[in-house]
Amino acid sequence: MVEAPATKHISPAMEQKAIQKAKDRAKAGMWGLDIAVFLFAILIIVIVLLFQDVGIEVVAPIAIFGLAMVWFLGWRRGRKLYQRFYDEELAELGQELRRAVKGTVEETIEDTIEEKVQKALRKRWE
Repeated sequence: MVEAPATKHISPAMEQKAIQKAKDRAKAGMWGLDIAVFLFAILIIVIVLLFQDVGIEVVAPIAIFGLAMVWFLGWRRGRKLYQRFYDEELAELGQELRRAVKGTVEETIEDTIEEKVQKALRKRWE
């Protein structure tokens, strides 16, 4: 995972939150339509072979291979999605952190300007 320079100041709690959100989003997107179609194709092949009186010695390895491929493809897709979502969450947290810092700086500047204006008005009225 490549760490962006803006994410250096993110706390471990915020990073854990990003990790959890990325995991949840990746798990939701792990099983897509292409994997479901592949699984359905394996099921059709197994059913056709069984109806053609092909021995279980041939059908079982095909079914096991198909299930292993479905698992592998889902795992690989989930890993890619997790990495993408993790990077997005860290970038979002970095932007929130910059906005929060910028907001406090702006508030400080506004406070100092407001204080200066109030002091100037007090001097004028005295």
